[in-house]
Amino acid sequence: MSLRDSATLTLKEWQAPDAGQERLRLAYLDHLAAHPDGMWKACASGHVTASALVVDPARGRALLTLHRKLGMWLQMGGHCEPVDGTLAEAALREASEESGIASLRLLPGGPVRLDRHHTPCAWHLDVQYAALAPEGATEAISDESLDLRWYAYEEVGTVADESVVRLTRRTRELLGRRP
Repeated sequence: MSLRDSATLTLKEWQAPDAGQERLRLAYLDHLAAHPDGMWKACASGHVTASALVVDPARGRALLTLHRKLGMWLQMGGHCEPVDGTLAEAALREASEESGIASLRLLPGGPVRLDRHHTPCAWHLDVQYAALAPEGATEAISDESLDLRWYAYEEVGTVADESVVRLTRRTRELLGRRP
């Protein structure tokens, strides 16, 4: 199965938590149906990306990266690559590469939320996951980052934009439902 087909299946099966997220889910599916290259950076009208908020639930914190090109505190993530078989694999790869933490695992249940935003290269149709950091994880700054820093969940809004705040909030909701 191609990454595009896998992404389409993921989005078809994902249960949006609210009407706004449902509208985005349908828009992403329309985009993929209309653009055979809609998974790749070369698609100038926009492309699907994958990201993951790295969290340490035991300590109530999230790891954010100060993005080198955008100069903003964000979750880890970026463009899909040919080695990615699924959006989840892309999100986990990006989170591991950008955080330096090799033993991350995604929060079960699929994507946490969707976020569409404009970047210097094009519109990003971001499929956002949450990645759980193992106890005692040590982060390492990558070439794509100016800095990495852990923030208490409540502090995320003091440094990051509303998109990251919404992702953090939704991740916390899902963590609260885990057995």
